[in-house]
Amino acid sequence: MLDLDRLEENYEYVTGKIASACQQAGRSPDEVRLLAVTKTVGTDLINALYDLGQRDFGENRTRSGVPKVKELAESTPDAKWHFIGHLQRNKVKDALSTFTWIHSVDSPRLAREIQKVASARGMEVQVLIEIKTSEEDAKLGADPESLAVLLDTVLASKNLNLRGLMTMAPFFEEPEATRPYFEKLRNLREQLGSERGISLPELSMGMSNDYHIAIAEGATIVRVGTALFKGVES
Repeated sequence: MLDLDRLEENYEYVTGKIASACQQAGRSPDEVRLLAVTKTVGTDLINALYDLGQRDFGENRTRSGVPKVKELAESTPDAKWHFIGHLQRNKVKDALSTFTWIHSVDSPRLAREIQKVASARGMEVQVLIEIKTSEEDAKLGADPESLAVLLDTVLASKNLNLRGLMTMAPFFEEPEATRPYFEKLRNLREQLGSERGISLPELSMGMSNDYHIAIAEGATIVRVGTALFKGVES
């Protein structure tokens, strides 16, 4: 059974916390996009969240995400779908059938495959380069020290529109502990802008436990799932 009143309360809480974090950081709430991570919920909840005004949604698996997005095509006509999980090269064709944003470009080989499929389909893909900012083995992404080849590959790909960078910080019970990882991504963005003369407007970082910290460090996209859907299904 779905508690849609609880969903609305959660949505208002999250959007309110985003606005508060922006105010404390001297930023406009318009600078931060809420990306609802819907990997654990069904289409009924996504439709309900859409009706509340949410437009950006994220999935991390093609096998479950692609059918879900296709099912929602008519009921959520202006939704933007972001792929935020690790993308295997043999899944690129599936991903590009529904997702127009890919947050997890982490290798030149993957970038070239996305370019190949996008070019064949005559489509433009909004991409972010995923950066590994922690030493955790479970965390994926390009190493900042070996980023040059990947960056060159993406910039040379005519059908890829490089929008910015993404990272996944380690989980800490104390959200403040995530700050150095977000700061590292922001500093890398500034370094690349200075050295390469390129604009990387988007920083996709921060999740349910720490998105307010990410906003303080410059996040423009926060990926929130648990905080939106907690207590909604019973």
